[in-house]
Amino acid sequence: MSRPSQLIRLLLALLVIAAVVFLASSLLSLADTTLSVWQRLEQMPAVLRWLFLLLLAATVAGGAWLLWKLLKPAKPRDARVDAIDREGIERRVESLGDHAAAAREELQELDRRRQQQAIYVALFGRISSGKTSLLRALAGDGSTDGEAIAVTGGSTRRVRHVEGELADGRKLVLADVPGTEEVDDAQHAALARAEADRAHVLLYVCDGEPTRSEDLDLRAVAAFGKPLLLVLNKADRYDDTELAQLRNALAKRYDGVARQVVIASAGHRETLRRVDDGGIESSIERDQPPRVERLITALQTVASQPLDQLEPAREAAVLASVDQRLDAAEQAQRQERSEAAIRRYTRRAMVGAMAAIAPGSDLIIQGALATALARELAGIHGIPVRDVDLDDFLTRAGGLLRTSTSLVLAVAGNALKAFPGFGTLGGGLLHAVAYGLIFHSLGHALAASFADLKRFDRQATLDAFQQGLKRPDPDTVVQLARIARDVLQEDKP
Repeated sequence: MSRPSQLIRLLLALLVIAAVVFLASSLLSLADTTLSVWQRLEQMPAVLRWLFLLLLAATVAGGAWLLWKLLKPAKPRDARVDAIDREGIERRVESLGDHAAAAREELQELDRRRQQQAIYVALFGRISSGKTSLLRALAGDGSTDGEAIAVTGGSTRRVRHVEGELADGRKLVLADVPGTEEVDDAQHAALARAEADRAHVLLYVCDGEPTRSEDLDLRAVAAFGKPLLLVLNKADRYDDTELAQLRNALAKRYDGVARQVVIASAGHRETLRRVDDGGIESSIERDQPPRVERLITALQTVASQPLDQLEPAREAAVLASVDQRLDAAEQAQRQERSEAAIRRYTRRAMVGAMAAIAPGSDLIIQGALATALARELAGIHGIPVRDVDLDDFLTRAGGLLRTSTSLVLAVAGNALKAFPGFGTLGGGLLHAVAYGLIFHSLGHALAASFADLKRFDRQATLDAFQQGLKRPDPDTVVQLARIARDVLQEDKP
């Protein structure tokens, strides 16, 4: 064992010696070349010598810069966000027709409020913050200009608009929006968001240190980019020291979020108990007046800005909300068109399958329909799909069918048993139902991939297609059998 070990050590030693000799000779050669060049430079005129050195330095610097550009990590590109403009929104509304009815009404409401030349203020907050009482205190004897309030458990169920007037005579409209902890919270939260979009100024009302959910809600409201006042309501529950500490804590916590923290009290009714000299106890109810002077001053300061300075933020928020509604409407329209295309191609496949031998074995016969269905669905969803990708996908789908033929035929046979006189028929009718199931599953797998992933994911689509074949909806299968029966009856003389 020592002999091979000794030989390896000898070889390693020879390699080290060779490497040292090579490095030493390279250094000597480099030193000789450098000295030779330097001697020649010294013999050159000073101007040429310095010019050569500058060119050499520039070449080295340029090469280093080029290497850095090639090797440095690429900066992540920010996602491009197209600006939302009124003209683009109106074009989308026009193209969607009845699907965009809600968006069209929102644009009309935007124009109506602009023509009113009024300052819209939305009161935002949770159910028990006292928004409604605060609104009454701010508006005084203002007239109601909106839907009545339906109360359940003390909650505001609808938006109520109360008109008022600023010191300079401008019209003020206060909107009491639903609280964030109400029954059917999702619907009411959406209503509150919509009203916040439409407002020029936002008031977020709380009655103490905001909870975690209030904090998140407040910051979400601040994201609208509109003037926001944080109102500490029910201030009469605290003494002066507690009130000052709480106000300072809120101002520090929400610095940069809310423009100002304002203390207010909407007033309340208190009950006093009195015992006379005879020991008889009685109670007296007394109304405590509201204290909203600071809030009125702060509101007038914010709302005293020219309306053309407040309007852009409101319009941008409304257009952003309309843009989201149009996205949902476009998705609904694409889904409707996809369903119509799937039904149409499914029926065509069932008609063509009457003479089929076995589902999946003659996919070439139905291949043109499958390709056309995939292309139409891709066009509906605006997804570019290459022909080579479609061909590969359909080939793999055919492979799945060859392993699922017996299952598909069994499902189709069971569906036909629901129709007396047809359940015992074989051949084309059975194959028609099977092909209907195939195209129905294929179409929905493609549509789901395009809608959810915004691209053509071959494997995800194949998985969804296979699941559709293995676990078809019973009602869908019966419906396909009914279509096959109708097709067969239509063909009879």
